[in-house]
Amino acid sequence: MFSFPLDRPCLRLAAALSMAALALPADAQVLPGIGRPATPKEIAAWDIDVRPDFKGLPKGAGSVAQGQDVWEAKCASCHGVFGESNEVFSPLVGGTTAQDIQAGRVARLTDEGFPGRTTLMKVPTVATLWDYINRAMPWNAPKSLKVDEVYAVTAFMLNLGGIVPDHFTLSDQNIRQVQQRMPNRNGMTTEHALWPGTGLTTGRVDVKATACMRNCATEPSVASMLPDHARNAHGNLAEQNRLVGAQLGADTSKPSAVAGPDARLPAAPSRATAQSATPLAPAPVNSASGPDISGLLAKNTCSACHAIDRKLVGPSFKDIAQKYAGKADALPYLAQRIKGGGVGVWGQIPMPAQGISAQDTQTLAHWLAGGAKKP
Repeated sequence: MFSFPLDRPCLRLAAALSMAALALPADAQVLPGIGRPATPKEIAAWDIDVRPDFKGLPKGAGSVAQGQDVWEAKCASCHGVFGESNEVFSPLVGGTTAQDIQAGRVARLTDEGFPGRTTLMKVPTVATLWDYINRAMPWNAPKSLKVDEVYAVTAFMLNLGGIVPDHFTLSDQNIRQVQQRMPNRNGMTTEHALWPGTGLTTGRVDVKATACMRNCATEPSVASMLPDHARNAHGNLAEQNRLVGAQLGADTSKPSAVAGPDARLPAAPSRATAQSATPLAPAPVNSASGPDISGLLAKNTCSACHAIDRKLVGPSFKDIAQKYAGKADALPYLAQRIKGGGVGVWGQIPMPAQGISAQDTQTLAHWLAGGAKKP
C-alpha cells in the first residue's frame, strides 16, 4: 500500500538490487544459487493494491442490488445483514449523517457522548474500502471475490451508509465522484508523504529521527473488570442500549465464569419447537451415487462458514453430526436450524436465516443426521 523514500543506505541498496533484478532476463541470477528474479506475471499477481488516487484500480462495475446478493451469501454471517455486525466484529455502518456527507468530516468523531466508531465513520477514501475487500474478504477465502463482485459489495456498503442511492452502479468510471461523498474524506492527511506521486504528497518523510532509548516510560497495561460485589450494580450491561451496532457489554446478571449469551441476539429454536415441526420426508436420492452433497453445499454457500472436519466461522459438519447422533428429533431440529439460523448453541456468532429450498433443507438435514459422511 505504501512506498517509502530511500533516505537510508539499506533502503537504497535494496532498491538498487530490486531494479537490477528487474533489468535482467528471467533466467539470469543476481546472486548465484539464491532464487531467481520474479517474472512480470508474478509481480503483477502480488501488485494488487489500490492507492487513494485510484492507481491500481481495475476496470469493472457492480450494482447495489448485486452487492446485496453477495453480501447476504458471504458477508452477513460476520458483519450482519445491515452492517451492524455482531459480538465478534465491529460495526461497519452507522454514526454518519447527511450533513457529514456534505461536510466531509464526521461530527460524531469528536462527540464524547457518542463513543461508537464504525468503519464508515473513520475511513476517508472509497479506495481503501475497495482495496481491503478485494484483498482480504471474505476472511476464510480472501481474494476469492471477482472484480465486479468487489465493486458490487462496496456499492452495497456505501448504500447502507446513505452515500449512494439504491439503484446505483459503482464502477471504475464513477468511483472518483463517489469519493467526493465519503463522510470522512476530509479526515485524512497526505502530509506524511508516504504515497509518492503528483497530488499525493507535499514534502519529505521524516525517517532520520533518532530514538533516545533512555528513561523510557513503563509500558502501561489497560484493562477493565468488575468486582463481584459491584457486578450488577447498574443493571445488566448486555441488555443496555448501544449507540452503534453490537458493541456488547458483559451479561452481569450472571457470574463471570458462566456468563450467558447476549439477550439481544436471536435465540436458537428449542428442541420442543423442533419436535412439534412437520416430519421430514425422505431425502431425495440420485439412483446412482446418492444426493450431490458437495453441489448443495456450494450452491447454498454453506462452505463459506462450515468445513467438513474443521471449524471455520461455525462448527464443522462432523461436529454437528456427532452432537445430534441418535437423537429422536434430530431431523426436524436440524432442518429448522438450517433454514432459520440461530445463535447460542455453538457460540455467539449468529447464523442468519437462509434462503434455501425445502428439498435442499431435507437433503442436508438427512446428510447431517446420518453422520455427515465426506462427499
